[in-house]
Amino acid sequence: MISVKSPHEYIFISLDTPNLEWAIEITKELKGLIGGVKIGKEFFTALGPVGVARIKELGVPMFIDLKFHDIPNTVAGAVRSAIHLAPAILNVHAQGGRSMLMAARDAAAEESNKIGASAPLVLGVTVLTSIDNQDLKETGINDTALEQVKRLAILCQEAGLDGVVCSASEIDALRIICDRNFKLLTPGIRPIWATKDDQKRIVTPGEAIKRGADYLVIGRPIYDANDPVSAAKRIISEIDEVIN
Repeated sequence: MISVKSPHEYIFISLDTPNLEWAIEITKELKGLIGGVKIGKEFFTALGPVGVARIKELGVPMFIDLKFHDIPNTVAGAVRSAIHLAPAILNVHAQGGRSMLMAARDAAAEESNKIGASAPLVLGVTVLTSIDNQDLKETGINDTALEQVKRLAILCQEAGLDGVVCSASEIDALRIICDRNFKLLTPGIRPIWATKDDQKRIVTPGEAIKRGADYLVIGRPIYDANDPVSAAKRIISEIDEVIN
């Protein structure tokens, strides 16, 4: 299980690409300036476990972001397979329900123990950061995004997960209702100097850490910058000002 010690370790850069060579190069370039990398659906669908193994060789922690959501037995099987990719973090959709969440939790612990590996953090995805209140309403959920996130976070905690994926705008509320050791990973992070892109519920890196985020997922503000290393260092400096 990973723990944050230095400012850069809060940062997981998203490798949302089918281009393995680019993913390898940007990871090498930023190694030592990030806490790890996020392997998402685009990368995994195009490159599979072989691609993940190439990133693993670089020696950086990996967040396997595949958001499993299916019947409990199927999710348990997927989690067991994912353990062999050596993730530091993996996730499942909280809306899959209590039984599915518990099956994921148990599968991660049992398979890790079976192969003698460190168990990853298992997080529940609450409400995607691209979704707002109107989007929820169109799917039949009349509560606000915040109320839905709170409901799902409590469910994940009761099911024994290590934490949730949520917007930084919901951290304050979750720190009140969830245990302090309950991990909060926040995507949709945008420095004030970066563009908003397709994220709707965004917060700056420093503000997210100040509110109590444990991990930040950042992508385009770093790798789309003219100088990714300088962009990463700028974010690290912002985080350092908050924690020190």
